[in-house]
Amino acid sequence: MDDEWLQAAGNHLVARGDDDFPELLAQIPRAPERLYVKGNLEFLHMPALAIVGSRNPTEAGRRTAFEFARHLGGAGFCIVSGLAEGIDTAAHRGALEAGAATIAFLGHGIDRVYPASNRDLAHEIAARGALVSEFPLGTHPDRSLFPQRNRLISGISLGTLVVEAARRSGSLITARLAGEQGREVFAIPGSIHNALSRGCHKLIRQGAKLVETADDIVAELAPLSSHLLQSSLESTEKPQPGERDDGDYAHLRKFIGFDPISVDELAAISGLTIDQVSSMLLILELEGEVESLSGGRYSLLGR
Repeated sequence: MDDEWLQAAGNHLVARGDDDFPELLAQIPRAPERLYVKGNLEFLHMPALAIVGSRNPTEAGRRTAFEFARHLGGAGFCIVSGLAEGIDTAAHRGALEAGAATIAFLGHGIDRVYPASNRDLAHEIAARGALVSEFPLGTHPDRSLFPQRNRLISGISLGTLVVEAARRSGSLITARLAGEQGREVFAIPGSIHNALSRGCHKLIRQGAKLVETADDIVAELAPLSSHLLQSSLESTEKPQPGERDDGDYAHLRKFIGFDPISVDELAAISGLTIDQVSSMLLILELEGEVESLSGGRYSLLGR
């Protein structure tokens, strides 16, 4: 079966010790003996960041994962996740949106797709990124295999970012493995009233780095991968007000001051839709231009 599968374009079988085997994975405890890869082998050697979290995130969490992946992918990181619904899906899509590298590690044979709802996404990742599995062809998805898969997600990455996670989330396993492997662990804080913030808050109490913008992660990881990053911190410097070419952002920014204003109010006075304003505010927040306040209000970030 392996020989037949290997004849297809883009399919590879990489053994530990081969030049194509990822160096970081070779260093972890219980390193896999071989990897089935469908896609671009070069992505296995890029500086990588894992983005993981809940399978049932809030819409804000989903947008955050997407925008962090888009920003960090654009900065030269390969975005790694597990093709699950929720945060994993948002992270892969954010990387693809940026035209960046993304890798999905699978908890089953590479000739299967799970969940079925991500079949199209899996095909897109195989075409523009890479699908990877250590499990033999024909291996069916099984709950016991996913924690085993998680050590590869953290192991190939310089750091792991947890976006939203409940107190007993499997994402915390990935974060724990990252710490044991000597990798960086990042977590995004959230509302004390959101159950999906509790896992992240737990990680922060245990020493994970609290991050508020994508550049927080670039600052931490750039020294570890400066020779591979597309640019240094200077070239990923946040644009100043008025420097964007996008007219919608310039238009929206005219209505944001130091006095808090709600999304609904911004939509009403700007003529943009609520969805447009929400998405743009998230990007501006990630880039450190505005801050989110209580009651769904926003204001310019004081400098």
